[in-house]
Amino acid sequence: MPSFEFSEEEKQLSETAREFARKEIIPVAGEMDEQGKFPVEICKKGWETGLMNCEIPEAYGGLGLSCLAHCLVLEEISYGCTGVNTTMAGNMLGTMPIILAGTDAQKKAYFGRLLAEPIFAAYCCSEPDAGSDVAGMKSRYRKVGDDYVLTGQKRWITNGGMASFYTVFAREEGTTRHKGITCFVVDRDTAGVSVGKKENKMGQRCSNTTDVIFEDVKLGKANLVGVEGEGFKLAMRTFDRTRPWIAAGAAGIIRRALEESRKYALERKTFGVPIAQHQAIQFMLAEMAIAYEATRLLCHKAASGIDAGKPDSIVSSYAKAYGADAAMRASTDAVQIFGGYGYTKEYPVEKLMRDAKLLQIYEGTSQIQRMVIARNILGG
Repeated sequence: MPSFEFSEEEKQLSETAREFARKEIIPVAGEMDEQGKFPVEICKKGWETGLMNCEIPEAYGGLGLSCLAHCLVLEEISYGCTGVNTTMAGNMLGTMPIILAGTDAQKKAYFGRLLAEPIFAAYCCSEPDAGSDVAGMKSRYRKVGDDYVLTGQKRWITNGGMASFYTVFAREEGTTRHKGITCFVVDRDTAGVSVGKKENKMGQRCSNTTDVIFEDVKLGKANLVGVEGEGFKLAMRTFDRTRPWIAAGAAGIIRRALEESRKYALERKTFGVPIAQHQAIQFMLAEMAIAYEATRLLCHKAASGIDAGKPDSIVSSYAKAYGADAAMRASTDAVQIFGGYGYTKEYPVEKLMRDAKLLQIYEGTSQIQRMVIARNILGG
């Protein structure tokens, strides 16, 4: 029988993150959403508390937390605000290719920078015409002797306008689809790197999302992450590692939706009784509770496989697809339970609904996850 018990360290970590969300995030989440304000002060405090960059290996000075432990943190941060969750997780997403395939020198340099001060990193894969279809990217590089010259435009980049460095995927000129894609690490202050406008988003509005543009950016061998031409595989390995984080974020939204809805249903009266006594409301609350437990189990299964050295892309897709869709349903039902009040900014459930939508879109849409899962089923 698998154990569903967490270690004392994991319990303490989860409680630390929960208290952090209660004290530092929830009181200002509405204001940050309204203003589209980047949570720089929250992230600084999170960095000081050890809640950021927490999967950096111990060998390089990091906490070396497991994927499961990181998911416990992200669930609590997402309970407070999913935009903050995306910002914090975006740092590790931008760093994951270096964790998976970077050289010792790259790990020492970039992990050292992240641990020395609260800076940000970003993962540059999506493009104007290539989001979930990574192999369709048009960003390109050409070789000049032992060096590379990178040109391209990346879109929907989390932390794009705030990052000190980027992990960037581009293809060698003359190659198509999966072949010829390579990953590079690029410092923000490198000549030819610029940032586009900040997107004015429907939800997760405190998260910084921009274009990042590369115009004849000159790079050397020291910038190459992993094996040249193997970037597509590295991008997929990265997503396999990070999709459980999205399921963790979904679990946070679902739990928040359930707790807010339960509290309101016990207080709000119609026809002389609390609405919690109406079966229609009870069923919505029950569905939220089921969704929370199922999302969490899938998330933890995917994370535990990663920690055991047996990452499973299909289980990661299960967790991401189910969790994202469940969070959307739960937050929509929460607005319904609150009725007209739920449609206003007086209560947090309308923000939960807007924030949840992005979970169905980034890092491979819910439809893409189903394509991956179906191909696995049909392929035997």
